[in-house]
Amino acid sequence: MESLARGGTRWKRFAVVMVPSVAATAAIGVAIAQGALAASFSVSGQQFKVTASELDGEGFVQYGALDGGDKGQHPVAVVGMNSAKITNLCQSVVVPVPVFGDVTMQLKAGGNGGPRVEAKKLYIDADDLQTNATFTNVDIGVSVDHTTKGPGPAKPGEGGRGQYLPNSFAQQADSVHFEKVKQRAWATTAGTFKLSGLHMNVSRGKNECY
Repeated sequence: MESLARGGTRWKRFAVVMVPSVAATAAIGVAIAQGALAASFSVSGQQFKVTASELDGEGFVQYGALDGGDKGQHPVAVVGMNSAKITNLCQSVVVPVPVFGDVTMQLKAGGNGGPRVEAKKLYIDADDLQTNATFTNVDIGVSVDHTTKGPGPAKPGEGGRGQYLPNSFAQQADSVHFEKVKQRAWATTAGTFKLSGLHMNVSRGKNECY
């Protein structure tokens, strides 16, 4: 903390910028969960990293899409689940602050033997995923527009999703079990997201989840 204090005005300037954005993100999440706001947005120019020791999902679907933002379009694999329970969730994003340098915001939840993180109608837009996966009653090669086991593809501009090619390749499963998850993503949305034991940490430099 002493080294951060020596940053003086620069650190305060970062806090002024960062705190409203965190509050706005929380407010948007509440509005989406209550159905007061459609989850439609343009992705930022920054990716974030996610790790988890275990993830159990019910009603799984995966398909390709393009997420759009001010810096162009990003090809992603969209993973959708009707519900998910996650152990030892870690999410980190590195924010480059002019003059001050890189600052990392890291969130952790669902660890230390406490309740797991719980999500409903969860969508993750990722371009890199590493895990040990087990699928139950999996269908590979089904049309994205005819999936029945997961939440299904959101229409372009809905649910935070980008554009997808109608009748393109998809896979689905009754349930999934992921272990040792490492993921790089552009966006995550959920109808509800219960983060038990949430801890947020902001630090100078790059201190990512992996």
